[in-house]
Amino acid sequence: MKKLAVVVLLAAPLVFGLAGHGFSQAPFYEGKNINVVYGGGPGGTVDLRFRATAAVLQKHIPGSPKLTIEYMPGGGSRKAGNHLYRARPDGLTMGVMLSSFVPAAVLGSTGVLYDIDKLIYLGSTEHGDPYVFLSRKGAGFDTLDKLRAASGVKIAAQTVGHAVYVSGRIFTYLLGLKEPKFIVGFGGVEMDAALARGEVDARANSADTVIRRNADALAKGELNIHATLTIPKGKFHPRFATVPDVDSLAKNDRERQLITLFREFMYPRWPYVLSPGTPPEIVKTLREAMSKSFKDPGFAQEFKKLMGGEPSPLTGEEVEASIRQLPRDPEIVGLYKQMAQHGPLPPR
Repeated sequence: MKKLAVVVLLAAPLVFGLAGHGFSQAPFYEGKNINVVYGGGPGGTVDLRFRATAAVLQKHIPGSPKLTIEYMPGGGSRKAGNHLYRARPDGLTMGVMLSSFVPAAVLGSTGVLYDIDKLIYLGSTEHGDPYVFLSRKGAGFDTLDKLRAASGVKIAAQTVGHAVYVSGRIFTYLLGLKEPKFIVGFGGVEMDAALARGEVDARANSADTVIRRNADALAKGELNIHATLTIPKGKFHPRFATVPDVDSLAKNDRERQLITLFREFMYPRWPYVLSPGTPPEIVKTLREAMSKSFKDPGFAQEFKKLMGGEPSPLTGEEVEASIRQLPRDPEIVGLYKQMAQHGPLPPR
């Protein structure tokens, strides 16, 4: 009898430890809410991508928890990243970050308190969306020569450090524009309106977003597309296949490495993340749910309806691998910092 009692007592912790998972009649997430912290404001591109994912993801998480989005704009997802990094690692808080989230950490940007190598990644709805640099027709820059001859071109962006801001600076740098003026503080839709009203002359943006939000302007010839930055290299958007790639504008290997670093930063695109220390079984559950969501026909259908294009998702493992392999050469990171910060562009 004593021997039997010892066996039961030793086995009990194992059985009870699994009660919340495999041997439980109710899944861990049943009746619970996942707070999704989004590092931007409502109505933006990433917000729409999350909406295309949310309903399908909820279906594939065992227990079908409610997903509640909490908008937390600030510093290109730095505020949201800091919040998530300190959040309780219980699987009930998830982050959806902007594409500037990873670069800010590698560049040591002010206000970054999170460590991208310790965060846990669940996936991304896309990777490798090319960027384009465009101007309004009314500005009169219908050729690269006219654009380069102009001085003080007004270029719009969201915030200093945002991917649109950085890409705009890289385009401007490689195009050799004279004394450009960067005007920040816009939301994505606000920039389109400012461009249409002539308050700004030019901007950079992802190709898919330009097509989705500016279809009429493109059809009417109201926008001039001057250059593209393909991601991955050589992956042109079909609509802009004849536009010069910035690789052809680079003068030396240093500038080519700058372009490469931007491409690598943008590859994970808009990662879904969890706090460090989240239990492995919860990570496994959510990664599997995310992977199933990306394979669900309903996801592709909703994504195309909202975004006008096809998704190109990455699994959590793929996002994690891309983060770990990011090039971090100090000289090129230093040049990139000059692109990501406020101030004059460096001489070429």
